[in-house]
Amino acid sequence: MWTYKGKEFNEPGDYYGFVYIITNTASGRKYIGKKLFWSLKRKTVNKKKKKVIVESDWKKYWSSSEELKKDIKELGEDNFTREIIHLCKSKGTANYLEAKEQFSRTVLEDSKEWYNGIINVRVNRSHLKL
Repeated sequence: MWTYKGKEFNEPGDYYGFVYIITNTASGRKYIGKKLFWSLKRKTVNKKKKKVIVESDWKKYWSSSEELKKDIKELGEDNFTREIIHLCKSKGTANYLEAKEQFSRTVLEDSKEWYNGIINVRVNRSHLKL
């Protein structure tokens, strides 16, 4: 279950993605990441390739961090919380806010507090929809 502002979150509405924090409730260790609600897929319709927008696996998503996924497998999902901290109108905004949160919380400087091992971002000002 994802939460946003203390309430269960189930419907993305017109948002494109979100920035989140996953917390290990046993150790307090955290991970900041982003996930998109939608993705483009190529589908063949009447022998023509078309791009269609489909919902991602965001409801079941638990991060790209192998270390975090290993802990989730060992400790169980019940020992982790998933909180959305920003809902984003564009992919660029999600990229920007993820990196902003990671830098402001100095996630690379304390490996005992954070699962994050890399900050990877490329954002153009024109992509932001804040």
